[in-house]
Amino acid sequence: QVQLVEAGGGPVQTGGSLRLSCAASGLTSSSYVMGWFRQAPGKEREFVAALSRSRETYYADSVKGRFTISRDNAKSTVYLQMNNLHPDDAGVYYCAADRAIVVRTTPAEYDYWGQGTQVTVSS
Repeated sequence: QVQLVEAGGGPVQTGGSLRLSCAASGLTSSSYVMGWFRQAPGKEREFVAALSRSRETYYADSVKGRFTISRDNAKSTVYLQMNNLHPDDAGVYYCAADRAIVVRTTPAEYDYWGQGTQVTVSS
């Protein structure tokens, strides 16, 4: 049974940092494209970052230069380091896994999802 469990969300002030983690079980994270998405109230879920099987990284334009996605194979955990957070970064952040070989940015194409972790950014 595949499980993705996010952690690390919480309240932070504008300009602050958080590191989200996604612990994967039931799958080998290095054999999947691993992605982070977020959803703000009243908005659609949107792509944030993805890590290919070969560790290539992909980012939404809105987070480039501020967020970093990485993976620890030994821990089967994917991370999202978020720096210089803005109020627009607030929302529920979800970890997802995609069996595809290529990196995709559409939520519907991902196969497995975590339950999400809330990020709140105060100005």
